[in-house]
Amino acid sequence: MADAPHHRLNPLRSAPNLLTLLRICLAPFLVAAILEKHYGLGFGLFVAAGLTDALDGALARVLKQRTDLGQYLDPVADKLLLSTLFLVLTHMRLIPTRVTVLVFGRDVGILAVAALLYAAAGRREFVPSLLGKSNTAVQVGAVAMVLLGQLSSYAWISDLRTVMLGATMVLTVASGFHYAWIASRRAGTHTGTGHGPADAA
Repeated sequence: MADAPHHRLNPLRSAPNLLTLLRICLAPFLVAAILEKHYGLGFGLFVAAGLTDALDGALARVLKQRTDLGQYLDPVADKLLLSTLFLVLTHMRLIPTRVTVLVFGRDVGILAVAALLYAAAGRREFVPSLLGKSNTAVQVGAVAMVLLGQLSSYAWISDLRTVMLGATMVLTVASGFHYAWIASRRAGTHTGTGHGPADAA
């Protein structure tokens, strides 16, 4: 009975989902700050968005407020923010075009594979892999170093920016192929066994 209130909780009013929605709302202000070359403000907003990302997951576990909406909304918020930032920073000539093309190509490919997997096998979940999580972390680091590089001329920031952007390209390609392999394996398992989400890795 103690868990009943959690089941009746409106997903839009749960603390983790409110933080995720706040992260989505920060995106246009962050983009505007970068386009107007207010890089200090942009960096501050980016850090704030990162904090909401860390807090929503922690609160979901502590308050036991995991919802189906949150499971879809959280990765969408991450992709929306990061993809938009890569696009804007490329427009500002702060990130090479090839990096952004790879990032967008991978995300579009994953969305297409997820849609096909759902259409073919009725699979709606697409659990992030370790490579995928690492790729997201490196993308966050790359954006942070690019913004920080506009505020300081320290050599280590420039060096770390180069490393992060290189790692982003490598992990983007690697995680993209890995997701494709996982999708093909799951589709084959579903076809062979007729089971649902229980075989998610």
